[in-house]
Amino acid sequence: MPEFPYSRLRRWPDVEADNLQAHDATDLLLVERALALDVPGSETAVIGDEYGAITLALTAAGRSGVRVHQDLATGRRALARNAEELGIGGFAPHELDADLLAGARLVLLQLPKALAELEEIADAVARWAAPEVVLVAGGRVKHMSLGQNDVLARSFAHVQAQRAERKSRLLVAAGPLPVPESPPFPVSARHGDLVLVAHGGAFAGPRLDIGTRTLLDVLDLDGNDAGRRVLDLGCGTGALAVSWARARPQDRVVATDRSAAAVASARATASANGVADRVEVTHDDAGSALAAGSFDTVLLNPPFHLGASVHTGAATRLFEAAARLLRPDGELFTVYNSSLGYRAELTRLIGPTEQLRRTPKFTVTRSVRRP
Repeated sequence: MPEFPYSRLRRWPDVEADNLQAHDATDLLLVERALALDVPGSETAVIGDEYGAITLALTAAGRSGVRVHQDLATGRRALARNAEELGIGGFAPHELDADLLAGARLVLLQLPKALAELEEIADAVARWAAPEVVLVAGGRVKHMSLGQNDVLARSFAHVQAQRAERKSRLLVAAGPLPVPESPPFPVSARHGDLVLVAHGGAFAGPRLDIGTRTLLDVLDLDGNDAGRRVLDLGCGTGALAVSWARARPQDRVVATDRSAAAVASARATASANGVADRVEVTHDDAGSALAAGSFDTVLLNPPFHLGASVHTGAATRLFEAAARLLRPDGELFTVYNSSLGYRAELTRLIGPTEQLRRTPKFTVTRSVRRP
């Protein structure tokens, strides 16, 4: 069998750079383990395949019918683009649900960074996959912890760590344990009169993260200019969008995120706070499906990680998206780690930028979209 052309895979539309690849050694280990097992593609599910390296390699090797779940919209688009470029079909995208896992005897997982996300995935596999399912989870050794073993052990009777290879390691879990009547996620927490709801993969879970709290403290939500179109770009659990919608019911609020877990969380948060009819939530890559120049205000708490890598490219893409989405003279309110010093970049990409607040940890700025 010819070797799969991993080098032809691209990360697009995610950030691309010389030090960022569309596959890693963990992908290869997961594929090798899957090919060594006699499980057909129709009984195989792949979770967390960042850019399609696992799914496409298996399908190219004759494992047709693989089901795949990717949390990020960028990953879904990259998989579709790489499949088209390589002329590979025969796989089916799914959400993290029973359709993804029903009858699955083999589940391959790129370990997520958050233990809460791993807990939700492990419960889903134990809940919906075949009783004889084997879950093979892999990650880079430097990002793995014994906590991951403990989380898997809550849902599986047997969890065994494999020997590290190429700086990656596999964890093999088998023997799904009885699951509680209701799934463990989403979870919720109250912050004053605001309720946040979170699935396992949502950033900060049901907590109100410090950056978002700092931005909320600065925003004037008692203004009189009703009827504005407001965008929460990279909305997470929807704290900014929902807070704005509650305070200013005459405004039209849209929340968008590239994470499916975040989108589901934001929708649940809007419902829990009684504003589901006033907050539209979309799963999208940097608001790419939204019309240019269609918003008066954009709210942004950008990430500074790409997966496990510290990289400011994700924030730059969101700044560029805000520049496209704002009308002339529209406002962008941004909160970011003070050490990152984004003010010059915001001025270059958006327009005149003023500092509204600075603490040792976070800075809040207001940028006005130049005509």
